[in-house]
Amino acid sequence: MPTVLRIAGYRFYFYSHEPNEPPHIHVDKGAASMKAWLRPVAVARNLGFRAHELNVILDLVREHEIALSEAWHGYFGDRR
Repeated sequence: MPTVLRIAGYRFYFYSHEPNEPPHIHVDKGAASMKAWLRPVAVARNLGFRAHELNVILDLVREHEIALSEAWHGYFGDRR
C-alpha cells in the first residue's frame, strides 16, 4: 500500500492490487476510510467520514490531483 501523501492527519494511499480500476485514492484517518475517484474527483465509497469531512478530503484531493494522478500512473503505468 504505497502512501502518496500525508496531510492534516489524513493518509492518502492506493492498494497495489487494484490496477484494473480507474485512478483513485484511498484516504484514512483514525477508524474512518474512504475511496475517491481522481477524474472527475468524486466519492467512490465512504466508511465513517461525516459529510463535512468528506468535503474537506475532496478539496484536498482536488488540490493535489496532479501529484496523486502522477503517483497512480507512475506505479501502475498507463493501464487506465
